[in-house]
Amino acid sequence: MVREAKETERKTYDKVATHPLQSWAWGDFRKQTGVGVTRLVEEREDKIVNTFQITWHKIPKTAFFIGYCPKSSLPSAEVLKEIEIIAKKNKAIFVKFEPNEKADKDGLRKIERLEKGVDLREGKSLFTKYSLWLDLNPSEEKMLEKMHPKTRYNIRLAVKKGVEIVEDGTETGFEDYWKLMEETTKRQGFFAHTKGYHQKMWRAMNESGMGHLFKAVYQGKVLTTWILFILNDVLYYPYGASSNENREVMASNLMMWEAIRFGKKNNCRLFDMWGSLGPEPD
Repeated sequence: MVREAKETERKTYDKVATHPLQSWAWGDFRKQTGVGVTRLVEEREDKIVNTFQITWHKIPKTAFFIGYCPKSSLPSAEVLKEIEIIAKKNKAIFVKFEPNEKADKDGLRKIERLEKGVDLREGKSLFTKYSLWLDLNPSEEKMLEKMHPKTRYNIRLAVKKGVEIVEDGTETGFEDYWKLMEETTKRQGFFAHTKGYHQKMWRAMNESGMGHLFKAVYQGKVLTTWILFILNDVLYYPYGASSNENREVMASNLMMWEAIRFGKKNNCRLFDMWGSLGPEPD
């Protein structure tokens, strides 16, 4: 059975959600940006087994929309049929899926089975096709042993120089983050969403208990800021920014190590870096 999720099911919904982009808080955030949101649950024997959060994006200068369902589980034919009905009601010309599914033999077989009954077409990915996953089960000692000697040296150097990693979920913490985000995007020449977008995102994820903001501070200066999410035993690193000052104190190296330790302290089994270059980068 496939149906829309109820507000009272928020906690159960999040326990089943496969990724922060599928979380209830993320949907609330997207609503605040003016995007329509539909949350579906798939039930078996009165138990929620899968969740699907679709956002609806208006095509400029038309009356039509595009649906987007990132990082969900792989939908069944029944789920796809229900989404097709909802998409037509929302005047969507298509719905884009990017499931949180490994592209291994098993995952590809599942997609092949779906293609037999549904009009699926390959498209260009919006989310990164690749990511780096770090197993957080080994002890800290074992993880340090596997690091490059230079990385271990940089971590010790940052500590020796007096770099401190602190969690700061306040508005001041966000302002520090945004200041460095502006500096980073200007320095590296890449696109970033507006301050309003990031602020709405941060508030929604922080209030849900999923979002955590960390700062690397050196001699009173914030050198690095990271936003981390925790959902269902997985730690995620979606956003980060850094200063061009005092790079010699290796604040980013210590930030990564403390993020790993933070994940372990919160019983996370995996650290998902949110995206990476593929095996053959340009």
